[in-house]
Amino acid sequence: MMQVDQSVQVTLKERLKEIFGFSQFRGEQEAIIYNILAGRNTFVIMPTGAGKSLCYQLPAIVSDGTAIVISPLIALMKNQVDQLNAFGINAQFLNSTLSKAEMTKVKKETLNGTLKLLYIAPESLTKEENLDFLKRANISFVAIDEAHCISEWGHDFRPEYRKIRGIVDNIGSGSLPVIALTATATPKVQLDIQKNLQMEDAHIFKTSFNRKNLYYEIKPKVDAKKALIKYIKNNKGKSGIVYCLSRKTVEDIAELLNVNDIKALPYHAGLDPQTRMNNQDAFLNEDVDVVCATIAFGMGIDKPDVRFVIHYDAPKSLEGYYQETGRAGRDGLEGNCVMFYSYDDIVKLEKFNKDKPVTERDNAKHLLGEMVSYANLGACRRRQLLSYFGEYTEKDCGFCDNCRKPTPRIKAQEEVVLALQAVLQTDQRFDVNHLSHVLTATENQYVTSYEHNRLEVYGKGREFNESPEYWCSLIRQITIFGLLDKDVDNYGVLRVSQKGMNYIEDPYPLTLASDHNYDQQIADGKADDDKDVQPTAGGNAYDEELLGLLKALRKKVAKEKGLPPYVIFQDPSLEEMATTYPVTRDEMAQINGVGMGKVQKFGKQFIDLIAKYVEDREIETAKDVVVKSTVNKSKIKIFIIQQIDRKVDLDEIAESKDLTMEDLVEEIEHICYSGTRLNLDYYIDQIIDEERQDEIFDYFMSAETDNIAVAMRQFAGEDFTEQELRLMRIKFLSEVAN
Repeated sequence: MMQVDQSVQVTLKERLKEIFGFSQFRGEQEAIIYNILAGRNTFVIMPTGAGKSLCYQLPAIVSDGTAIVISPLIALMKNQVDQLNAFGINAQFLNSTLSKAEMTKVKKETLNGTLKLLYIAPESLTKEENLDFLKRANISFVAIDEAHCISEWGHDFRPEYRKIRGIVDNIGSGSLPVIALTATATPKVQLDIQKNLQMEDAHIFKTSFNRKNLYYEIKPKVDAKKALIKYIKNNKGKSGIVYCLSRKTVEDIAELLNVNDIKALPYHAGLDPQTRMNNQDAFLNEDVDVVCATIAFGMGIDKPDVRFVIHYDAPKSLEGYYQETGRAGRDGLEGNCVMFYSYDDIVKLEKFNKDKPVTERDNAKHLLGEMVSYANLGACRRRQLLSYFGEYTEKDCGFCDNCRKPTPRIKAQEEVVLALQAVLQTDQRFDVNHLSHVLTATENQYVTSYEHNRLEVYGKGREFNESPEYWCSLIRQITIFGLLDKDVDNYGVLRVSQKGMNYIEDPYPLTLASDHNYDQQIADGKADDDKDVQPTAGGNAYDEELLGLLKALRKKVAKEKGLPPYVIFQDPSLEEMATTYPVTRDEMAQINGVGMGKVQKFGKQFIDLIAKYVEDREIETAKDVVVKSTVNKSKIKIFIIQQIDRKVDLDEIAESKDLTMEDLVEEIEHICYSGTRLNLDYYIDQIIDEERQDEIFDYFMSAETDNIAVAMRQFAGEDFTEQELRLMRIKFLSEVAN
């Protein structure tokens, strides 16, 4: 992380707690914010729910002038403006829904410097009157949200987004820093965004695409309406989104659900703007449980407690699927992603594409091919998604339908070597279908025109399996394993990676998964009911009765104030209240995601409710040990605290939760930084002798910063590991600070 003035660090931490209620930044947020404040172009690729909005909202708040946020949807603008206004931040949007008087007011506040964030659609940016007024304003920086809309290879291409660079240069004479943000960018889309925005030199912050709390499942589309109703009724009282391909299907499914006593509303571009806004607000305010929608719904909507996302129809691309499923479980708690799949849906989508220009049609065909592959492969869903975005992992997740109920497995070694040799012998210039045709001697004009029927590998695959589909599946799976890389410049083209070259030299058996046969299940009219897996964590640490009362109160307060319930307090904050029973303002302010600002605004009724609940039930509250939790992992943190209290070896704790030691130490650090005192002496004493402990302890006592990188430099040459320093920092903070 770049060096910044200490006063700026303090100010940011104070505003983070005061406005947003968080004690610590998440992931790369802090480094991203410092980069923007330094006036540098910044490119953020961060999954849905990881906190992208904060990356431009906080620097806008602490900077002079107004930050422009270019955003594609009116619903998204309204949602974020409502939240910021609830936090006491002056943010507004400028779009066609405003009256002339409202527009004048927004422009006046921008020009006098009292407006901190101005949300605007790219179409509005092109209007001459808006350009003229923005040229006169003091603009701090420009944020381009949903930046994948720039790319023709993205899942939501918008031609007007490709004009943004020229408009930004016009407004700021080429000197305005730009932050582009997206949740879905394959390596190819990433390059396209950078090139179009002329941000090749931008600092890139790319976090993992792995949303560990999301459960992925695909069901054959057999008796789908009945299955849909059954699923939602099994999740009664939980918020969910059902995505459909067409407006008509959206209307039909919403009506079907209501007839079956499920509160649902439709959302699509064909509804008038007021109805769309009312339906969105009803969902955010928990007046309905389910929204049936086309993909226009949910883009950037910050509702953290969506518990399921169902695709009633297959999506157009994996990028779209990933972003839509990413609207589930944004608070890090339960999030189930279910798709009803039939190849008939793919055929319908192909028909929609037939009238598009040739290049656009070919692009859409490739994207649909990736969707079909994802649905049918028996490989771990999470590994498939991560591989698609250029991220590789060595292990299956154990938390998707393919891991929970695997298809038959086979061992392959010679076949894998043969497939890799086929890529090399065809000069690493072809896609999976062409390679499968070469291996199975499938005669077609492409194989013969390139004279690939003369290659050594031609037809060799038939000795193992004559089916081109088998070889397509094998090649796709070894791509997921990292033996093949996708050519960024040529869509679909595969190259042998260094890992693949090593494999050819020293092969070993790989376990591959058989494909699904959903079409056969659909033809037979049978769905696999066993795949109705409802993955949930173990027993809850919180008081469920109190949590129910707190949620009811939150809904009541939200209605009174005209705000969505999660703006009052998010679910993890309520769960922590139901765990630790805060009965004073100071105790309430220590709840993660709250802060004294929210206590002053909303806290009194909640404190009174908890105090009465505690008194009526004669509950003893552990005031000396307040359990802390981060927004997205309160349950695991409570588990860790309990295990440390019992002096369980850290290696055992990590193994029981399938964490690496590095991940566990990071979790413990979060607990410690949020104010909980932890005693790790029983573990530290085993691995670090007393003299070394004293030396590190003394260092932290006198150091100006607790930054581990600085500590590593200080102890260079003294054989201290990073883990030792991090554990001693926890010990130091627990004993001195907490």
